[in-house]
Amino acid sequence: MAKDGEVQLFGVRGSPFAGRVQVALELKGVQYTYFEEDLRNKSDLLLKYNPIHKKVPVLVHNGRPLAESLVILQYIDETWGNHPIFPQHPYHRALARFWSSFIDDKCLPAITKAAFTANKEEREKGSEESLEALQFLENELKHKFFGGESIGIVDIAAGFIAFWLPAIEEAVGLKLLSSEKFPKLSKWSEEYTNHPVVKENLPQRERVVGFFKARYASIVASK
Repeated sequence: MAKDGEVQLFGVRGSPFAGRVQVALELKGVQYTYFEEDLRNKSDLLLKYNPIHKKVPVLVHNGRPLAESLVILQYIDETWGNHPIFPQHPYHRALARFWSSFIDDKCLPAITKAAFTANKEEREKGSEESLEALQFLENELKHKFFGGESIGIVDIAAGFIAFWLPAIEEAVGLKLLSSEKFPKLSKWSEEYTNHPVVKENLPQRERVVGFFKARYASIVASK
């Protein structure tokens, strides 16, 4: 059962990082109030609760704010015990933190470089780094999900790869996540995005593709 108290989430529809928090809250059945932010005109509450980074997501529980999606996910798991998203064994919990950070520190920057860098050589370097990072995840994936037979922290962190990466590929004409090269990761992507809780909280694909197309077009125009 969820602990008593008011839970608020400040996010942006389409943000993979805010989406992580929504999935975790929904999996655990936590009731919360969602506030949609306009990052071009940030609310006073967002600036109050996250004065350092001034970005989403921000989780507020009983008036106490937390920022950064991976930090929030750990807090959620430790506060609401049902449907654990972190492994119980300390070693496996540490590994889960490692791979979650690997996704943010290695995968996302490489994919961004491959898709949204004006310099051709840098784009090619980004593609190489992306393929190397995806191969590490392919090798690590040994079950239906990274967390076993149910969704865990690494799956939630890797949601960007399952949903947002294919949208980026379509928008900019890039191909990284192929079923031939990464069969396990491709199968996992389908399983993850079709999970009822995840599917319900995904943004419209057309809008995400359109956002990335506009981003890519502005980079091309600035060359």
